Amino acid sequence: MPQLAQRLINNFKHISTNLVVITAIIFIGGLIVGALSGLILSIFGEDVVAKLRKTLWQKLLHLPVKHFDNTKTGEISSRLINDTSQVKNLLANTLPNAVTSLLQFFGALVIMMAMDWQMTLIMFIAVPLVVVALLPIMQQSRKIGRKRLDELANFSSDSTSVLSEIRLVKSSNGEPKELNVGNNRISSLYEIGVKEAFINSLTQPIINMMMMLLFLGILGYGAIRVMNGSLTMGALVSFLMYLFQIMSPVIIISQFFNELSKTSGSTQRINEMLNEPEEIAQDEQNVDITNNELKLEHVDFSYEDGKQILHDINVQAQPNTVVAFAGPSGGGKSTIFSLIERFYKPTAGEITIGRENIDEISLENWRKQIGLVGQNSAVMPGTIRENLLYGLEREVSDDELWQAVDMAYAKNFVQEMDNQLDTQIGERGIKLSGGQRQRIAIARAFLRNSKILMLDEATASLDSESEAMV
Repeated sequence: MPQLAQRLINNFKHISTNLVVITAIIFIGGLIVGALSGLILSIFGEDVVAKLRKTLWQKLLHLPVKHFDNTKTGEISSRLINDTSQVKNLLANTLPNAVTSLLQFFGALVIMMAMDWQMTLIMFIAVPLVVVALLPIMQQSRKIGRKRLDELANFSSDSTSVLSEIRLVKSSNGEPKELNVGNNRISSLYEIGVKEAFINSLTQPIINMMMMLLFLGILGYGAIRVMNGSLTMGALVSFLMYLFQIMSPVIIISQFFNELSKTSGSTQRINEMLNEPEEIAQDEQNVDITNNELKLEHVDFSYEDGKQILHDINVQAQPNTVVAFAGPSGGGKSTIFSLIERFYKPTAGEITIGRENIDEISLENWRKQIGLVGQNSAVMPGTIRENLLYGLEREVSDDELWQAVDMAYAKNFVQEMDNQLDTQIGERGIKLSGGQRQRIAIARAFLRNSKILMLDEATASLDSESEAMV
């Protein structure tokens, strides 16, 4: 386009129709190519981020329980959503613009070099100066970006914890305390945002100032050469148009590096999560545990170093028998179930089924054959039907569902509900009583037809009649 402008100016008195048509075609073609290239690069960015989120989600589902013991749920959610959104903004929005600008920059640079290498040399000296001026700003932007994401993760974690236990907050008159904590988090985010806005506000003026000085320098030098007759006015205008074409890419590329600095904190956090060890079996054997003896031999376990929970535990559970663990609260009964479920590994000793160490059996194969009803009677948001079928891969008829519900002594209250099996139970089963949640969890365990069924105080919330029936 600047080349055409040069020809228009130098031959203004003899403008041909063909030149005007060619100018219009090139202008429209440039718009179409620019739009298509931006679309393709944006789709590429969206695809990369979608794959990253899928990888992260798969990673989270395969992390050991110990990881979730030590990391707040809200913080994990923030990494999955906020950090990947930061990466998405870089790849889907900023990067396409930067790539297009980079191509535009080098294309214009080559033509400018061919037109007049002396004026191009002036620009070559100025652009590195812009980069050097922006380096301190980018370093500060990186630090502030990481602080913002960390604080955002903390705020997300705190808000998730408070809202999930809103009944405790209200019954304990904890609103003033939580309001104060939340306001402090928000104020901290505000202060970080102000710092970030200040850093961002410096970038544009510095670039504009440097580019304006460059423009004035080239304009002055070009004007002298026009007066000397060594450069035509059309060539000078064409060169300045190319310079303007370069100014915009320089600004966009500098913004890209600024955004890249902010995103470095997100990518570091994501890499830390991806490098976490997954729960895996030493061997991927598929073993049928039917009619095999379950044994715990000299098992020790501690959640933290130096704080032993279990010491030299020996248990034998014969097929088709019932084994009960009795002891005070905190004595390690639930921990034994967690070790059998392979949420954790013993620090000493071993757990075997038949002659096989359970750590050598495929995790999926092992957990398909055992069932656990925990103290908290965990349920998922959704309907009663969805909770009963959770994790099952086989087709289950309504008759079989009602049979399991009846065995768990839950048939009466399910039938009394408006939608029966399709009744929504709310987050964490909040629309059900503690006893009802336990009976749903027991019915789900019955449907699994588990070869080993572990009940961890599974009837603690039931009345004596319901407990006897179950």
